[in-house]
Amino acid sequence: MTINAKTSVYCVIGDPISHSLSPNIHNAAFKRLKLNSVYLAFKVQKEFLVEAVKGLKSIGVKGFNVTIPHKVSIIPLLDKLDPLAEKIGAVNTVKNVDGKLIGYNTDGEGVLKAFEVEDVSLKNKKVVMVGAGGAARALAFTFANHAKEIVILNRTEEKALELASSISRSYNLPVKGLKLNMENLSLELKDAEVVVNATSVGMHPNIDETPIPKNLIKPEMVVFDVVYRPIKTRLLKEAKQVGAKTINGLAMLVFQAVKAFEIWTGLTPPIDAMFRAALRGLKG
Repeated sequence: MTINAKTSVYCVIGDPISHSLSPNIHNAAFKRLKLNSVYLAFKVQKEFLVEAVKGLKSIGVKGFNVTIPHKVSIIPLLDKLDPLAEKIGAVNTVKNVDGKLIGYNTDGEGVLKAFEVEDVSLKNKKVVMVGAGGAARALAFTFANHAKEIVILNRTEEKALELASSISRSYNLPVKGLKLNMENLSLELKDAEVVVNATSVGMHPNIDETPIPKNLIKPEMVVFDVVYRPIKTRLLKEAKQVGAKTINGLAMLVFQAVKAFEIWTGLTPPIDAMFRAALRGLKG
């Protein structure tokens, strides 16, 4: 593809950003579909977020992704929020519609699609989630439409309680917020069917860490880890050794990108090409 004056521009903003696989994923899709579009990554520090968003809007960027640390702070700078993003209170995808910026959150839908591909249903399941940050919020609010019960464990108990309360106000669902400690973890994992690590524990370079001890994992569980560097975290390796079904964070990354691509373009992207590009980016 030749970049010219008619090329549509998309991007991701965050800090840090050099590790992002999003340019690999989206540019692979643009190339396969022969679209005159390009996707870039821009480091935007907290103090420059307002100017950066104004700039993206003024030059007509068609859409952009938002990552750490801007997923919440960008909300006041947008013209409209999708209902799910409004409930979650965080945005990871923005579409520019005739100069109006509309915010979405595709993280949770990305995980649901990853589960669907692996033939995993949340219906009538108890979900235990470690973490109460941005990723946990997106997943918990999305899961609330499907699960039987959600338990949120977090090192800072207040954050777990706040998230649990927010979900309970929006959905008719039992949601518990608890302090992350061995006592609560052991008790809640006894009858858990889906277990989620929504923290950065186990991420490169701290690959020897795990948020859940191996002895608490059971063969009948589904274990999902949002971390994708490495693809096989210690948590997933140990879960597999026990006999549990495992789903890695790369699936969430790609499928949230698929949803963002659909929002921006109205087209169905080539998922196989996006996965291959993500894997190449991890190895590169």
